Amino acid sequence: MVEKVITLENIPLLDFLGSENENIRQIAAAFPESKIVSRGNEIRIQGRAPEILRINDVLNMLLQHFERFGRITAENVKEYISLEGVPFEENIKNDVILYGNKGVVVKPKSENQRKLVESASKNDLVFALGPAGTGKTYIAVALAVRALKNREVKRIIITRPAVEAGENLGFLPGDLQEKLDPYLRPIYDALSDMVPSEKLKFYQETRVIEIAPLAYMRGRTLHDAFVLLDEAQNTTNEQIKMFLTRMGPNSKVIITGDQTQVDLPTKQKSGLREALAVLKDIKGIGVVTLSGKDVIRHRLVKSIIEAYEKDDAKKEQKRDEYISRKSPDGGAA
Repeated sequence: MVEKVITLENIPLLDFLGSENENIRQIAAAFPESKIVSRGNEIRIQGRAPEILRINDVLNMLLQHFERFGRITAENVKEYISLEGVPFEENIKNDVILYGNKGVVVKPKSENQRKLVESASKNDLVFALGPAGTGKTYIAVALAVRALKNREVKRIIITRPAVEAGENLGFLPGDLQEKLDPYLRPIYDALSDMVPSEKLKFYQETRVIEIAPLAYMRGRTLHDAFVLLDEAQNTTNEQIKMFLTRMGPNSKVIITGDQTQVDLPTKQKSGLREALAVLKDIKGIGVVTLSGKDVIRHRLVKSIIEAYEKDDAKKEQKRDEYISRKSPDGGAA
């Protein structure tokens, strides 16, 4: 057993350690073979030398993060735990999309998220496909905000089918914004991480950032804009065709969707699936597929998605075997 003591000097302990030492407890949970104890301004680590070195690296990166941003979140702790052998400066500079509010560093956290960023830099139209929790919408919003900050575009337009297939908002109480809010909450949450609240309010009032239902895109030409269509699996073929033909000069478009979560009526085909099939041979269109491996939510979400993916694969195999038996070439009488 090896012991190492790290002394925190001139650092507000609550801000660094977290409420009830939450940040330290998260590190301890990630390294169960070692013992990590925080007393006063000292962090005492006991364990095998290789693991202590890894814990020491995590704590050093967190100290540098705190020095730069003045804040440590549970997400920061999780991110640095997942890194191995990557120096803080290299990690903080490489892949960073933008620096958000209160020390939030927005960057891809998986290989497929990096592929999404790369594809968006090369293509004006990108399809980002994958299950919930893979960060496809969050990364897309970050890319849009960065483009606005860098004056690459003059505005951001974010849209999605408002209510499953029909966009029938009339039965909901309140004005249009109040009707839409529940469906657009993930977008607002992402924007609030990246744009100061007063500036975000100003951008929305001046329509520099516009969040609207898909039906409101009809008849418009979206130029000098970064446009995001979210939840595209719930578009009809007519809707997504209408949206795609809105692209104007100096526009960049990212379309996100989860093909396993289509909320359209049973007999209604998903416009997203149709678009992918129709546009597959056109150059200049990027397609990035994320999976359960890219999930950045609770660890159980990744396991849940993987379980459903395995179940879907089994069903697909059974369906193919059934079709094969019924086909003339399959030997059916």
